[in-house]
Amino acid sequence: MYDIQQILSFLPHRYPFLLIDRVLEINVGEQIKALKNVTINEPFFQGHFPGMPIMPGVLIIEAMAQAGGVLVFAALDQEKYGSPVYFMGMDKVKFRQPVVPGDQLVIDVRILKQRAKAVKMAAIASVNEKRVAEAEIMAMIGDI
Repeated sequence: MYDIQQILSFLPHRYPFLLIDRVLEINVGEQIKALKNVTINEPFFQGHFPGMPIMPGVLIIEAMAQAGGVLVFAALDQEKYGSPVYFMGMDKVKFRQPVVPGDQLVIDVRILKQRAKAVKMAAIASVNEKRVAEAEIMAMIGDI
């Protein structure tokens, strides 16, 4: 389990773009379960959508990628922590239900393939054990 301070040591992201709050479980090099507490204070709710706040789907995918980033960094040497993480692609993306303030978004990510700097991961986001989104994400860790 990692708290927010440990997550900050792994990822280069900071407020308002850090989208995971806690790591609930991790099997280093294999899979991770992370938590995002969705609150009305999120800056994106001002415009998405006034009177009907819904977490943007692209930010759910970003939260999945950040959880995957922690998973990858946890297996690397500490001097690589905080390196840039670049999206390379997304496949099989599906959104099944809206995520709204008050929800706890639980993100499960597992590594499908990994090479020196590139990784392909399968991710599922759930609220109350009900799947709200899923995707396969490809990313590159480190400098281009």
